[in-house]
Amino acid sequence: MSEVNAIDYEAEYNNRAKVPEHPAILAGWQADAAAFRATHPQRQLDLPYGDSARQKLDLFWPDGGRDAPLALFIHGGYWQGLDKSWGSHLAAGLTAHGIAVAMPSYDLCPQVTVATIVEQIRAVVAMLHARHPRNVYAMGHSAGGHLAAMLLATDWAARRLPPGQVNGATTLSGLFDLEALLSTSINVKLGLDAAEARRLSPIHLPRPAGRIAALVGALEGAEYARQSRAIAAAWDGAATLVEGRHHFDIVAPLADPQSAMTKAIAATIHALAGTA
Repeated sequence: MSEVNAIDYEAEYNNRAKVPEHPAILAGWQADAAAFRATHPQRQLDLPYGDSARQKLDLFWPDGGRDAPLALFIHGGYWQGLDKSWGSHLAAGLTAHGIAVAMPSYDLCPQVTVATIVEQIRAVVAMLHARHPRNVYAMGHSAGGHLAAMLLATDWAARRLPPGQVNGATTLSGLFDLEALLSTSINVKLGLDAAEARRLSPIHLPRPAGRIAALVGALEGAEYARQSRAIAAAWDGAATLVEGRHHFDIVAPLADPQSAMTKAIAATIHALAGTA
């Protein structure tokens, strides 16, 4: 962690305080997600990938069938809140472009550790490969961005999967330097010490073969922007400020097939899958 002077980390990472209207936004997520699940015709809900009640995923297919490229979207909540049911509608954009989207839940801190959550999300990829053997493009919001980056950095060959099993990632307001959270109230439930925070920080992991695109809202503040710049620099990726967006509405364009964000991500996924 490079900046240690005069930074109020508690304030920088308190996203709900920064966006007072967040309750209405979260309520909108719930309503839109439920409506999408109820009406999307090609859906598989609550597929288990592990033993616990939360280790389940939803899989939304495009109209074109089951040979589509596959993306994985991982929810946020600082590894201690939310689940897959909050973001179902965010699959609308990519499915309209012929891409399947898997959305998992995972166990939460403090019942499990961040390291355990990372392993659970790796198990999601293994389960998807067993059912639908193809590469996966990782996506995630906030803590989900951290998990998407950890997937990109995983040595899949050591896990008896193809080396490029996760072939790229787009993160939205992701967290890649967990040492910045050590002094905050967020860490009360995470229970990270300095060594574990560093071990689980993607900025300290070797650069993966797949490329990362780190998007961050221009209204989010200095620390979130730093996090995305840091991972882009460490991994030779791209960091992009999304104008007019804050921590909660940066995901909104994913629900719109015609948004510039959705079109750019869809083009990347199709190019990597050879289906462009």
